[in-house]
Amino acid sequence: MSKLVTVTIDGKTIQVPEDFTIMKAAYQLDIDIPRLCFLEGVHEKSNCRVCVVKIKGMKGLHTSCSTKVQDGMVIETNTREIYDAVSFNLELLAANHKMECWKCTRENSCEFLDLLRRFNVENDFSNIDLFKQKKIRINHSSDAMVLDSGKCVLCGRCISACEKETGLSVLGFNERGADTYVGPANFHDLDDSGCIYCGKCIQACPTGAISGVDHVRDFDRALLEKDKTVVVQVAPAVRASLGEEFGYPIGSDVEGKMFAALKKLGIDEIVDTNFAADLTIMEEGTEFLNRLNGDGPLPLFTSCSPGWINLLELNYPEFIPNVSTCKSPQQMAGALIKSYFAEKLNKEPSDIISVSIMPCVAKKAEAKRKEMGRDGLMDVDFVLTTREFARIIRHRDIDFRNLEPMRPYGELASYTGAGSIFGATGGVMEAALRTVSEKLDEASEAVDFKAVRGIDDVKEATYDVAGQTLRIAVVHGGKAIREFLDHLKTTDKTYHFVEFMGCTGGCVNGGGQPIVPAKIQDEVDVRLLRARVLYDIDRKAPLRKSHENPAVNHLYETYLNKPGSKRSHDLLHTTYNPRNAYSRDLL
Repeated sequence: MSKLVTVTIDGKTIQVPEDFTIMKAAYQLDIDIPRLCFLEGVHEKSNCRVCVVKIKGMKGLHTSCSTKVQDGMVIETNTREIYDAVSFNLELLAANHKMECWKCTRENSCEFLDLLRRFNVENDFSNIDLFKQKKIRINHSSDAMVLDSGKCVLCGRCISACEKETGLSVLGFNERGADTYVGPANFHDLDDSGCIYCGKCIQACPTGAISGVDHVRDFDRALLEKDKTVVVQVAPAVRASLGEEFGYPIGSDVEGKMFAALKKLGIDEIVDTNFAADLTIMEEGTEFLNRLNGDGPLPLFTSCSPGWINLLELNYPEFIPNVSTCKSPQQMAGALIKSYFAEKLNKEPSDIISVSIMPCVAKKAEAKRKEMGRDGLMDVDFVLTTREFARIIRHRDIDFRNLEPMRPYGELASYTGAGSIFGATGGVMEAALRTVSEKLDEASEAVDFKAVRGIDDVKEATYDVAGQTLRIAVVHGGKAIREFLDHLKTTDKTYHFVEFMGCTGGCVNGGGQPIVPAKIQDEVDVRLLRARVLYDIDRKAPLRKSHENPAVNHLYETYLNKPGSKRSHDLLHTTYNPRNAYSRDLL
């Protein structure tokens, strides 16, 4: 344990470990030091000088995020000198910032805007001549994300997040001086840069400089298509996070209000992606059992996470034969919406607009893959993130907190507990094990496979089922995936089944989820709090194994025939192919 030292901050004395920064010590005293570029554990380079403090006996002002405490140190955080210095720094940044807050995706979660309000910075910078000719670059080359240098404050948080979360370092500072901007190297398009669209950069950005491709207006227009039927599906993790946009504590289950909001918006046909998660287990579990019997290579890799699939195709194409051919639950639901469900509604597939609400920006690009449709129609027409869904609710002036909770009706909205836990790292594996173990051993009553839960980067377990040893692993986060696969190439250790998620924590921490303020991220692990919601839903569910879902079984009996059938493969399976980053000419 570090040695304790005594410091005084704004007249309050406290003992803290000597490896604390002034900022961390101040937070122990409930003293809120403003910050912009600092993101604990991700970016700690004191670029912005917004967190400056005055230390008695030392000249000038010092950055509290990087200055360590010393015994006897006396610190002031709120003086006229500090106020003027921070205000001036913010004015310089604001003079270069594209102000369009009324339509910005971060209208309610912009750390920079909060600071401008806190320091009462005026929206008139005619007296500041610096950087007036800054060139604005907008990179909207991808189906998932947009980079807008006009809103960038050059804090570097996104660059550090990309490096530390994925190990890919797609983003970096380009050019110098007033022309500096953040983006892929060599002025390259985002869609050809090796980006996997995990969205960790979006979550790290304190402004709206990096965002998901916005489909709010597409949704508004879809509702005005009187000759079309809008069918909406909602992912498991959305119900565990949406409430945060409306003042609920992190880790609140707002499932009922979520569906009520869709109804209030005028959506009559609601599908729960949890149903498709149960369906995924039936298909993927069958595929796994077939591979155990020699029909295909092992280990089998899951295919639910588009961020992981992007990483695989771009960096580890040699492992493509190991990946399940199953589409993700989003795409399975989309395929059913425009086939089976269209028939139930007595509609042509072309008369249906299929919308999904997802915790993930990579899902936007996944929906646009040419393999994800038939007869010139896409399975999913467009994807809204959790944040976009919340914006729509606010823009329509819906009182979310006072909505009467409801459940969607219809067979494509029923699910088991196994379907709900897909949103947490390890959830896909646990759901699969519940079904696979019973298929191998009819006497098996195993439900809780707790070894695959939690937020360790890599989780491993061995299970003996019907005299057969199953070695499994769960890996989440781009950097951990890369390390695991690199090790897999050289190790003698073998596995039968591996779950991969592109985002650390799984979908509950997807790039389309509500932005959590940096200071709150210092105090709590958002991944655990949101995952707890899904495990609580699972624990209370009357049915907890995917193969027990009567609606799924009915679908097979009346439409798909059986898991792994030809019709199942035509609708619910796909292929993946190698891709190269920076494949186009850089000149």
